[in-house]
Amino acid sequence: MRAFMRVLAVAVAGIAASPMAGAETLTDALVAAYRNSNLLDQNRAVLRAADEDVALAVSTLRPVVAFTAQAGWRRAEVITPLGRDVSEGLSSSLSLSAEMTLFDFGRSKLGIEIAKASVLATRQALIDVEQQVLLSAVQAYVDVRLAQEVVALRQSNFRLITQELRAAEARFDVGETTRTDVAIAQARLAGSRAALAAAEGDLMVAREAYKAATGAYPGRLAALPKAPALPRTMEEAEGVARATHPLIRQAQQLVTIAELQVSLAEAGMKPTIGAGVTLGLDDRGLDSQSIGLTMNQTLYAGGRLSAVLRQAIAGKDRARAGLQQTAVAVVQNLGVAWANLAVSAASIEASDQQIRAAQTAFDGVREEADAGARTTLDVLDAEQELLDARNARLQAEAQRYVGVYRVLAAMGLLTVDHLQLGIATYDPEAYYDTVKGAPSHSAQGKKLDRILEKIGD
Repeated sequence: MRAFMRVLAVAVAGIAASPMAGAETLTDALVAAYRNSNLLDQNRAVLRAADEDVALAVSTLRPVVAFTAQAGWRRAEVITPLGRDVSEGLSSSLSLSAEMTLFDFGRSKLGIEIAKASVLATRQALIDVEQQVLLSAVQAYVDVRLAQEVVALRQSNFRLITQELRAAEARFDVGETTRTDVAIAQARLAGSRAALAAAEGDLMVAREAYKAATGAYPGRLAALPKAPALPRTMEEAEGVARATHPLIRQAQQLVTIAELQVSLAEAGMKPTIGAGVTLGLDDRGLDSQSIGLTMNQTLYAGGRLSAVLRQAIAGKDRARAGLQQTAVAVVQNLGVAWANLAVSAASIEASDQQIRAAQTAFDGVREEADAGARTTLDVLDAEQELLDARNARLQAEAQRYVGVYRVLAAMGLLTVDHLQLGIATYDPEAYYDTVKGAPSHSAQGKKLDRILEKIGD
């Protein structure tokens, strides 16, 4: 226990020390969370992989050029009218071939459109992750400040009860009170000490959550800035959510993908036409050339093609229902966040009234106790009610502040750009624009290397 208190004392001292050092602001915490998030890095890599799917789809429209080189030794016995003959020797050949699909009833182009829609859906998923990261940072920042304020409140309560205990002991020494009053004060002091230890533990937990959210332990935290503005009505907020929330936009892209999958399944029942060219050269110096057209179509596949089409149609129905359900969930989450914000505001107002009344009662009971009309227990009860009211006020204020950002997240607006944090953000277009044409030559390859190095930094 002593070791725990020493560690905590160092932590609290670090928070309170260095008054000349600049305090960390909420903006600093949000910027650190955005820059140090492993979750964002992970999902950016997922997006880059989706970008490459576009390049893979584009490559199907281009010829495939390959060469084959063969070399070997061969020995064979041949029976001739003159007897048995043995032939052996080295043989080699080299061939170069090129194949290209000329017409496939839009299958390749549909594949490209599906890949592009997948990229757009993945971008929206990345925005939703960004919202989660920033909301976690806000929650961590507010939790640390709340824990610090609760610790200060508990410390004040501990000092006050210590004074009450001393006063009770002094009155007992002169015969004005009984041992019962002293025992009551001692019990309350022990309870206050336990509550203070719990509050200090909560502060340490909050500091760990802050480090997980931002990448470093908090220093001296500045006061909370003014909360961002919100729409005046729930209806306005709902309209924004339906238009901008990344999960709804992602679901819309998934519907587009499902519809394209149906068209792709229908095109899969039609033939493909391709062209091929082959050049060959053997070890005897003889060359060969061939060129031709091919047409392929599956006539019977055991019902597989029809099953693929039905499966795609079912997938389209599922995606459309998923879009509707996503919209329902987004609106529900917004409604819950909006209601919780209203509850927090009402709790703050009620707590203010409770604090005023509890303060008046505490002052009165203390004066009456000094006059001998109240007991130590009465004073401690009144002080406990005041403490509970102040603690409830702190909790409600923290919930109200975080609640504003929860509403922003439910609307799809909790992003670096909307909050205007003033930092460079990840550009999903940079990598996509470089790979969407399926580059292979060195100039574009070097550009890709530079982009990847910048991402790694």
